[in-house]
This record gives sequence, structure tokens and C-alpha cells, in this order.
Amino acid sequence: MHLTKFGHACVRIEKEGRRLVIDPGGLTEPHALDDVDDVLITHEHFDHFSEETLREAARSNPALRIWTNTSVARLLDGLGTRVTALGDGEAFNAAGFDVKVHGTWHAPLHPDIPRVANIGFLVDDALFHPGDALTVPDAAVDTLLLPVHGPWSTTGQLIDYVREVSPRQTYAIHDGALNDIGTAMAGGFLGDNGPGIGAPYRRLSTGASIAIGGHRRECARRHP
Repeated sequence: MHLTKFGHACVRIEKEGRRLVIDPGGLTEPHALDDVDDVLITHEHFDHFSEETLREAARSNPALRIWTNTSVARLLDGLGTRVTALGDGEAFNAAGFDVKVHGTWHAPLHPDIPRVANIGFLVDDALFHPGDALTVPDAAVDTLLLPVHGPWSTTGQLIDYVREVSPRQTYAIHDGALNDIGTAMAGGFLGDNGPGIGAPYRRLSTGASIAIGGHRRECARRHP
């Protein structure tokens, strides 16, 4: 399958003509949802979830389905059975992809800031998108999408997180608030010059794609 990175925390996964998008939020280009079959939303924060964008996509595509947690599902009232609420441990099929849910809560920001629900998605037993949490799935992970920058984590926590998940490879997401200096700093700690996370670390530019899963081979290309 092919993974394409869009703005910030959004990715699109394609396989055999089927398209699945995760977290097309307010920092994501709307065309990320072009010709998409299903959408997965980890949680309700604006950089992962845009109600307006999803409702427009649902109007344009009557077959579109949305899979998310209970809090986000409530915000999408009126879409009926096209929205499915899920919780930790559930498994389902979206656009021909086998998906398993891991996690319950967003990472803590501060004791005075209420936590929101957050679920991570393991796609085809290969690719894990944790949303805004450092959830460790009770399953092997081939490709981890690592949220490299947020007010709820430190670089040290990210290093330990990758070591615990122990994926074959790691790709950066959740980096929309970083400038070039911040991106280089994150890469310095998480890449080959850092203390070691146990897996290759890479960052895709917006619109870039890679082949993942199946073969231990990557093929970088630009998305049209």
C-alpha cells in the first residue's frame, strides 16, 4: 500500500484503488479527501478534525463513511449510520482495510486542561497512527507514524516511545507547527545522530508518498 502525507497529522493510504484518510483537520489541504472511500478521526482537536470539511466531503460523496470516537461522532450528528463510534479493542473494515483501535485518551496537557478522548488506528496490521497520544499497541507495528511536536510531549518521551513500540520504521507526523529549525532539531534527536530510537526515522514533505507493508522496500515518489 502507499502512504501519502498531507498537512500536519493527516495521511492518505491507498491500496488496489481504495483510499483511506486519517485525520484531515484544519491544517490539511481539502484535496486530501478527493476520491476517498472512508475517513478515520482520532480525536476532536481542530488540527485533526474539521467538521466543515467532513460534512462537505460527505455531501460530495454519498458513499463516504467516517469512523471515530464517541465525542467526534456526536459532533457529526445528522450523518446517521455513515458515522461509526468506536473504542479501544474494536476491529472493523474501512474501504477494504482491516483496522484495529488502540487507546482511549489524549495525552495529558496540564492538570487544569480536561483530557479528550483519543483513539489510535492500526491499519492492516502494519501502519499505526496514534493521534495525540503515545499509545503502545499490543501488536507488532511495521510503520509508526510519530507525532514529533506537540505541547503534550518531550523529545525524551518520543525516544522512549519508539523504543517501546519497536517498529521497523518511523515517519514523522504532527509537525505543522515546526519551522525548518524545529524540523531539523527533531530530526537530529530522532535520527541517526541522536541517542538511538531503534528504528529508521524519516520525514515526508507534504504530498510525498512511500510504499509500505509487504516488502521491506520503500519507493519514494511525488503524489500527483
